[in-house]
Amino acid sequence: MLSLAVSTALYPRFERYGAGSLTKLRAQAVSRQACADVARELDVPRRLVAAAPEGTGKAAEMLVASDRVLASVCEAIIGAAYLNWDFARVAPPVASAFAEQVERAVQSPVDFKSDLQERLARRADLVTYRIETEEGPPHERSFVAVAEVEGKEIGRGEGRTKKSAEQEAALRALDRLEETV
Repeated sequence: MLSLAVSTALYPRFERYGAGSLTKLRAQAVSRQACADVARELDVPRRLVAAAPEGTGKAAEMLVASDRVLASVCEAIIGAAYLNWDFARVAPPVASAFAEQVERAVQSPVDFKSDLQERLARRADLVTYRIETEEGPPHERSFVAVAEVEGKEIGRGEGRTKKSAEQEAALRALDRLEETV
């Protein structure tokens, strides 16, 4: 729901962007960090702590201090709103809530490959990329890239260029690393 709402708002504004650029823009605008930031802007942490059962104050405060938890709660709230109402009613406020995140992504695009490389370097790991498939005529190529550490797949991405496929693979690898933390 979140990705669709933001994509629906992005496309008319950036219709000259290619699919890969739009995907990167959207991915950054709805990332875990973006969702956590929006949750804070909407005062979700305070509301969660206030609604927590008696005697769970410190535990609740620890949970809402986590970007991972806040991002998940933000997405859950959006999903619940969608189930209660419908896409047409929920999408505009969702897109509006993430408008600042979109602007940040436009002004300062994130390079997922560099982020992944830096993150893995802290663990003394090195990422490599390989193009697994390349299909279609020259004007409509589609690539699948795989990000690997020591020969093990950590992310997979698809794109219209090798570079965009590698960026998508790096983003998926970053998501996977976040899940294991």
